[in-house]
Amino acid sequence: MLQQLLIGLAAAVAYGVIGVGMMILGYILVDLATPGKLSDLIWVHRNPNAALLLVSGLAGVGIILTTAIAASSDDLVAGLIGTLAYGLLGLIMMSLSFLLIDVFTPGKLGDELSTERFHPGTWVSAGAHVVIAVIIAAAIW
Repeated sequence: MLQQLLIGLAAAVAYGVIGVGMMILGYILVDLATPGKLSDLIWVHRNPNAALLLVSGLAGVGIILTTAIAASSDDLVAGLIGTLAYGLLGLIMMSLSFLLIDVFTPGKLGDELSTERFHPGTWVSAGAHVVIAVIIAAAIW
């Protein structure tokens, strides 16, 4: 019983490391999409658009990783690899959705996201992040 607990704890740590890594990568991708430094936009300038975009990306990654972990087999290595792969796929797809929305809408979406008041384009992009995450989660399951 103690051995199972230790194995479970080790698995949780391993999955947690992947989760933190995916969140860091998601943060970097949102930082690249917004003009200026993301940390300044959110914590200094209290920009609601940048915060919403970041939260939707983090929530999306969380949805994908949670589903991948829940659906993983008893094989820890395969589960970790699958979780990492699906997490990367989600981040790529969410980034592509941002770029596509930017291409098909007037103006520069990144510039709009740095405005002081909520911009409707932020909600569209945030919604796309969550929808993509749910679709990938359904594909995993």
